Amino acid sequence: MSDAATRWRSALAEWEIPPAILAAAPESPWQFPIGLFEKRADRAVHRRTPSNEAALQWLPEGGAVIDVGCGAGAASLPLADRTGRLIGVDMSTDFLSEFRARAERLVEHVVTVEGPWPDVAAGVEVADVVVCANVAYNVPDLAGFALAMTEHARRRVVLELTLHHPMSALNDLWLRFHGVRRPDRPTADDCEEVLRAAGLEPRRTDWVPSDPLAGLERGEMVAWTRRRLCLTLDRDPEVEAAIMPWLAGGDGSASPPVRPVVTFDWAGRAS
Repeated sequence: MSDAATRWRSALAEWEIPPAILAAAPESPWQFPIGLFEKRADRAVHRRTPSNEAALQWLPEGGAVIDVGCGAGAASLPLADRTGRLIGVDMSTDFLSEFRARAERLVEHVVTVEGPWPDVAAGVEVADVVVCANVAYNVPDLAGFALAMTEHARRRVVLELTLHHPMSALNDLWLRFHGVRRPDRPTADDCEEVLRAAGLEPRRTDWVPSDPLAGLERGEMVAWTRRRLCLTLDRDPEVEAAIMPWLAGGDGSASPPVRPVVTFDWAGRAS
């Protein structure tokens, strides 16, 4: 394992929630509401991001795409008008069901594979392009994860992640509610070091999304934040006061801070 890969693994381990706080949490702080992924996927069909454009540069007409950690399909559904075969891989049965329901309306051939990548990679066919969005910060062995995608892509791999860890936006709130200082690494810069140390040559594109948490209403944002902070339901008024700048939308919507995003894409190695 390279020094960069070791640093990545160690930095991710620092995000572990203190055991006493986690034990007292009434709900799991790690689960996103499935409705958020559904809304993202539905909106993604009507717009393209730099990650989508990077994939489309290498995707032939009628080509095959693997979406690793597909959720409801936000990373791959924007490619549907050029895709003839779409393979979704995810650990969640519920997400795969939502992915299939959307993909089958747009793509002729849809395959779903349940399980963690790269554990299930041996059972996944190769494709022209492999895409993966908002998964890397959940992957301790990032080099092995990326290399498995590389071996499944005939043309290109496209990996998207936020510039900073997605939970870093809550660091001030962890200090406020728990007196706990949270880490500030790893970052996309560290990800790039891991990829290069693994022998890959990624192209990097930095960009800013217009609506990273689009679809969350005011009450949903308060509840999501409270769960992430391992707080009980009765703390909602305090949480709402703490994130008031995010809740300025006159239509009842939430507008959390925009998080810069990085897209890496590199050559595949599958024959």
